[in-house]
Amino acid sequence: MQERPIIKTAIPKRRYQAGRYAASLLGEIESGDGRSYRYILAFVAQGQAEPVLYVCSEPTPPVERAAGAYRLRVVSEAMTETLDTDDGWGDLDRFAEQALRVGVQMLGLPESGIVRLL
Repeated sequence: MQERPIIKTAIPKRRYQAGRYAASLLGEIESGDGRSYRYILAFVAQGQAEPVLYVCSEPTPPVERAAGAYRLRVVSEAMTETLDTDDGWGDLDRFAEQALRVGVQMLGLPESGIVRLL
């Protein structure tokens, strides 16, 4: 995964169980990859140590802010793509809802199987 976020420190905000994946929503992120992150939702397969999918909220560069203050970006083994730009991706609840929806869709999981643990 070439553009995997490099997380030096972060504060866990929420945890979820989605099928055979654990998902951790992180905030207050200090990265080591030159990017700024508002939030990251990382999906880790049961029994594995490294995430297989990241859904990220990143501040939009100032020249592109007319479309929204934050980008919603996904990073997986198969792709790295910005899905949307909106002010709402800076809000914890809105980001969490959309990031979970994107993650379960990309991983082929049923939305009904999401359980919030923290």
